[in-house]
Amino acid sequence: MTSNFSEQFGPRDTMDYDVVIVGGGPAGLSAAIKLKQLAQTQQKEISVCVLEKGGELGAHILSGAVMDPIALNELFPNWKELGAPLNTEVTEDRFLMLTNSSSFQTPNWVLPNCFQNDGNYIVSLANVVRWLGQQAEGLGVEIFPGFPAAEILYNEDNSVKGVATGNVGVRRDGTPSASFQLGMELHAKYTLFAEGSRGHLGKQLIQKFNLNEHSDPQTYGIGIKELWEISPDQHQQGLVIHTAGWPLDTATYGGSFLYHLENNQIAVGLVVGLNYSNPYLSPFEEFQRYKTHPAISHFFNDAKRISYGARSITAGGLQSLPKLTFPGGALIGCEAGFLNMSRIKGSHAAMKSGMLAAESIVTALSGNHTGNELSSYHSGFKNSWLHTELYKARNVKPWLSKGLYLGTAMVGIDQILFRGKAPWTLHHQSSDHECLRPASEFQVINYPKPDGKLTFDRLSSVFISNTNHAEDQPIHLTLKNAEVPTKINLSRYAGPEARYCPAGVYEFIKTEDGADKLQINAQNCVHCKTCDIKDPTQNIVWVTPEGGGGPNYPNM
Repeated sequence: MTSNFSEQFGPRDTMDYDVVIVGGGPAGLSAAIKLKQLAQTQQKEISVCVLEKGGELGAHILSGAVMDPIALNELFPNWKELGAPLNTEVTEDRFLMLTNSSSFQTPNWVLPNCFQNDGNYIVSLANVVRWLGQQAEGLGVEIFPGFPAAEILYNEDNSVKGVATGNVGVRRDGTPSASFQLGMELHAKYTLFAEGSRGHLGKQLIQKFNLNEHSDPQTYGIGIKELWEISPDQHQQGLVIHTAGWPLDTATYGGSFLYHLENNQIAVGLVVGLNYSNPYLSPFEEFQRYKTHPAISHFFNDAKRISYGARSITAGGLQSLPKLTFPGGALIGCEAGFLNMSRIKGSHAAMKSGMLAAESIVTALSGNHTGNELSSYHSGFKNSWLHTELYKARNVKPWLSKGLYLGTAMVGIDQILFRGKAPWTLHHQSSDHECLRPASEFQVINYPKPDGKLTFDRLSSVFISNTNHAEDQPIHLTLKNAEVPTKINLSRYAGPEARYCPAGVYEFIKTEDGADKLQINAQNCVHCKTCDIKDPTQNIVWVTPEGGGGPNYPNM
């Protein structure tokens, strides 16, 4: 379709940079900042551009989040003086094991170091990203929010040349409207991909260059989060609560978080590993149930829900990291999978990966090695504290995927007895979509109806995520084969799309002749990417919608 548009409207405009960065999250902005800092130190000019698909920086950013400032300390040693929005230092850790009606607090002296948060901060990662954006622009980085990179461009030698932004003003039927505008090509000596978990273009690069040839299958979780304003008498600024166990069954990996920020606000959420096997499981409903637990529900007395969102989490760890580089560019942040699942933290790791990639680019540009692979990015990572940290954590997710009780015991042995240095490495054997089992092997899970006060339905939740897409644009949730959802997913797996999606995008309806049909409500999509990951037939492919579409998180 692009070539047809080019014939009708002429060639796309082009812009040239030394470095183009796809994604304005912690990884992308840290890479941009580090590039400019190094250029200043060496008295050189390095042109840097950041493309962000959200309507503004932070609009699509969602994380817990407790942040380790280690990478920020390196990037801006004076970040406190500069006003970085890390306002709430952790004052207390609680780790609870839940049953359906009771709880047990694990003594802190028993907890491995990875579950302790001394010196860390409870933050709105969206606000941290906005602050990083201000610092980047102050250094001369060009940032273009609302411009998603929709296509990878290649040179004749197959190296990455840059990216093209999506066309604007295309109708749902694929024809140009009166407001049509061609996308723009951005060419670069090096292109960094920082789209976040399950990046649309990153997935293509991994396949094209076979970057996961020597890696374990990647594995993911879905994180569902709400922001609440609670009563002052229930608020304890700096308190961090994590739980394991109920409402999930003992075979399903997952856990919750509840963080007390400033201004009587709490961030509450549930992470569910997407390697679960029961197609009747609904992560959204499990999260709603979680809030009703006696150890948790009292925090919500006289409280008001402010915002809602969901996002996939790249959780495979060191074993699942793909090769990071290819001719002309590299993967950084959650695009590659630098999250430390054992610590439930990824922002510091994403930032450090971006900084390491920036250092490698500056070395390459100084040596006129443009277009070569950034080999020093690999060596820099292996010699960094980030590699050391991920190595210590490498066995935690594989152990926890073996069940709550065995997994908890073995994580204790791995992290306390061996201090993360056990003489073995466990491996992920399957992709998440391969783990789903036929519905005939399970019983239906009857979830309670929402009460509209503590528990909610999907549509009212999507409403407060401020999600919006242009109504007549092409649907960005595409099907390889339109018959698969009913012929395979519905008949064999009882239509799991309607349950694993946390936004009500997918629903099975009856046509006038009584046949089953999958209806895709793309306007509801919060860009979590769960469907792209968990669809058992891998028939759903998430592609970039028109710029600025999706959620608009104020401070998630």
